[in-house]
Amino acid sequence: MEQSVGESDNDNGNIDDETAVEGGSLGRCLDLTSFQLHDLSEVDIPEGLVELDLTANRLSKLDHRIGLLTQLKKLSLRQNLFDDEGIEPLCGWSTISGLQELVLRDNKLSKIPDATIFKDLLVFDVSFNEISSLNGLSKVSNTLKELYVSKNEVTKMEELEHLQALQILELGSNRFRVMENLETLKNLVELWLGRNRIRAVNLCGLKCIRKISLQSNRLTSMLGFQECVGLEELYLSHNGIAKMEGLSTLENLRVLDVSSNKLTAINDIEKLTRLEDLWLNDNQITSLEGIDVAVAGSKEKLTTIYLEHNPCGKAITGEEVLPVKLHDNVSRCLYKGLTSTRLV
Repeated sequence: MEQSVGESDNDNGNIDDETAVEGGSLGRCLDLTSFQLHDLSEVDIPEGLVELDLTANRLSKLDHRIGLLTQLKKLSLRQNLFDDEGIEPLCGWSTISGLQELVLRDNKLSKIPDATIFKDLLVFDVSFNEISSLNGLSKVSNTLKELYVSKNEVTKMEELEHLQALQILELGSNRFRVMENLETLKNLVELWLGRNRIRAVNLCGLKCIRKISLQSNRLTSMLGFQECVGLEELYLSHNGIAKMEGLSTLENLRVLDVSSNKLTAINDIEKLTRLEDLWLNDNQITSLEGIDVAVAGSKEKLTTIYLEHNPCGKAITGEEVLPVKLHDNVSRCLYKGLTSTRLV
C-alpha cells in the first residue's frame, strides 16, 4: 500500500476510479497514493469509506469531507506537507472518532497532535516529523498497540505509562540519553531505540519483549537483558561494547547482532541453543580459538556467522580448516568474510 513519490502508475496525476477505489460497489477503500494532489477538490470521496490512503501527495489542508466518513477506520496522510495547524481540524471531528489507525508520518509536525477523540486507536504513527517532545501522548487512547515516533528530535521518554496494551514502540533516531518510564508496558513485544544517545540498558523490569534494537547508541556494556528470557532478536551494532556478557539466560535468542563494537572474543553464548544468526563483523576478534565451544549449543540451528573485518580473518589462509563441526548440512553455515576456508 505504501509507495514513494514517482512510483505510481498514474504519472499524469489523473485519477482512475477503477484502480483507486477497492471493495467493489461499496467502495470501502480509496487509495490515492502518489497522485501529487494539492487538494481533494476533484476527488469523489464515498461516504462509506473504511480506509483512505493519501500517502505521497502535496496536501497541506484537510478536506472537510473526511470528517463525514462515519465508518472510517484507517487514515494515512503520510508524506505530505501538513503542519500543526493543517492537521488540527482532524482532532475535532467526532464523526470519525472510531478511527483505529492514524498515520501522519513524514510531514511537518512540531508536536504530538491531540488524539483525545480517537477512543479505539490501535496504530499511531508520527515518525519523520519535527517533534521535540512526547507531550500529548497522555491523551492517546490506552487501546493503542503500535506507536511510531522515530526520526524526530525527542529527548525524554514520557507520557507512556497508560499505554499498557502497547506491543510495538518505535523511538529510533531521536535524542534520548536514558531509558525510562517503561515499567507499565508489560505487553511490549518490540522496542526499537536505534540511533539515539543511550549509554546504559534499562528495561525497567520488562520481561516479555521479543525484539530489541539499540543499534548506534553509546553503550559500553551488554548487561541489562538477563531477565528478558523471551528475547528472540537483539540488535546492538555500532556501539562501544568490549565484552559479550549477560546472554546465557536468553535461551530463545535467534538473532544476535553485535557487529561494529570493540569485542576481542566470543563469549557467553554456549547455552543459546536456538541461535541462527550471529553477526560479529567489524570488531577486534584476533583468534577463532574456542569458537567450537562458544557455538556448541547452537550447532543444530546456526546458519550464519558473520566475521568480516576482524583481525582473525586476516590470519586465516585458504588451506586452514575452521575449528567448528556443525549440523550435517554444513553448507548452510556461512562464515561470511572467511569464505576461503572450509568447515570440518
